[in-house]
Amino acid sequence: MPTEAEVGAEVADWLKHNWDPDLTVAEWWDRLCDSGWAVPTWPEEWYGRGLSRDLARVVTKEIHRAGALGPPGGLGLGLAGPTIIAHGSQEQKARYVRNIVSGQEGWCQLFSEPGAGSDLAGLQTRAVRDGDEWVVNGQKVWTSTGMFADLGMLLARTNVEVPKHKGISYFAFPMRQDGVDVRPLREMTGRALFCEVFFDDSRVHNDALIGGLDNGWNVARTTLAVERQGIGGGGSAPASAAAPGTVAGHLERRVGDFVGKAQGSALGGGALFARSNKILLQAARERGVTDDPVIRQGLAYLHSLHEISRYTMLRAKAAMKAGKRPGPEANVAKIANSRMVRLSRDLGLQIIGPGGMLTGEDAPLAGVLHELCLFSPAPSIYGGTDQVQRNIIGEQALGLPREPGDSHKVPFKDLVVGTQQKA
Repeated sequence: MPTEAEVGAEVADWLKHNWDPDLTVAEWWDRLCDSGWAVPTWPEEWYGRGLSRDLARVVTKEIHRAGALGPPGGLGLGLAGPTIIAHGSQEQKARYVRNIVSGQEGWCQLFSEPGAGSDLAGLQTRAVRDGDEWVVNGQKVWTSTGMFADLGMLLARTNVEVPKHKGISYFAFPMRQDGVDVRPLREMTGRALFCEVFFDDSRVHNDALIGGLDNGWNVARTTLAVERQGIGGGGSAPASAAAPGTVAGHLERRVGDFVGKAQGSALGGGALFARSNKILLQAARERGVTDDPVIRQGLAYLHSLHEISRYTMLRAKAAMKAGKRPGPEANVAKIANSRMVRLSRDLGLQIIGPGGMLTGEDAPLAGVLHELCLFSPAPSIYGGTDQVQRNIIGEQALGLPREPGDSHKVPFKDLVVGTQQKA
């Protein structure tokens, strides 16, 4: 394994000869993909370098230092890519992975439904076989960036004769087709990061079935584990202000026009939290409260929680790299993330005082902390609620009895689930 100095020097030299702000976003991401620096922790076979997470951070620093645009953000690189590498056929990996790493296609996650959030396995969106295709009908909700996605990670019920966990399949679903209606949902932050998606006889080819028929729950567990690792430990890639995929229209624009633009302005409080330590320390210095013992203790506590969570996720990454199924580390980190967001909110408002009632450019730090405050309830819900994480830890890590009921034994067609239930 190379040293940090060796990796840093190699990345810096490559950037010196390859970074050009006059390229298009697509051209730059294509170069970054072929170099292996876009996803340095991924296997070399799939456009990575097989580096450790710590060495990947060195890559991030060098890209930032050079003033270059980072790799594509979003759920393709974050969730779809690792899942397809783990469960897809060689043909599927060849079809999807490069377009994910090079940002040619943007992805969204089509999991949750109005009646299947915490009880995700109770989902009712149906996929019915029709020759070489599947016909999909139903509804999804809380679909992040669905309005910009070319493809979606779709969970759909393909068998109602078996218990609910065993009749689900996982598809790489084409979003841009007739029969798919994407409607943005406005949040209290004023943004619309999420959507609801309606399927009306929309179609997906059987070649896009990932991991085998009726094996979608097993595949989805990988996606959810990777998601919770990302939420709990933070990503190592630099934020990219350009959106991947064909829908947002960024690929053909000049890449230099996106340098220096904060991704947080597009992604809201979730992206802001990733750098909350620095934001709060900056705010404390500007207001001259770094000598306040309560503030200092809060900042140190927050830093400690971040580091503990990072170490936890390193353990999870090591297990996955060794070919083991993700353990409870991701669930622990997900709960810790919710705790850190609430601490960031409370400590931030304590630092800026009455300024916390202001928003926009006139507010302290241009309203960043105000938005983080409004966004703070979200992490305890998205990616699986904190209550769901505790159930998983209790049952799978501590060996406690599962919740009462026989829904895991009864054929889905005989269950009353989700929106079928009456108050």
